[in-house]
Amino acid sequence: MAKDSLSDVAGLPDELGLDEAFAQEQQQLTVRVESRRYGKPMTIVEGFDDDLTSASDLKELASDLKKAVGAGGTVTEGHIEIQGDQTERVREILADRGYSVTG
Repeated sequence: MAKDSLSDVAGLPDELGLDEAFAQEQQQLTVRVESRRYGKPMTIVEGFDDDLTSASDLKELASDLKKAVGAGGTVTEGHIEIQGDQTERVREILADRGYSVTG
């Protein structure tokens, strides 16, 4: 009988596929607005754990957020930047995806 492998994050069998959900819940994200050049607002999402979130996952999430709010943005130094004051909508989207959001 083959021994089932256990996930590093959830501690449950890998075939349940719960790692992503637990990884998202473990991260405490902060959404805030920062004033940039010429007083333009920029929504910043930070608090991603480098051990739980890969760079490709972060880029994919940023792409989804930008599409959802209809704004430009980027991934820089482990955080997501979205043009404009999009805090409420970004919080809603992240919460719907299972992230714990403050700020």
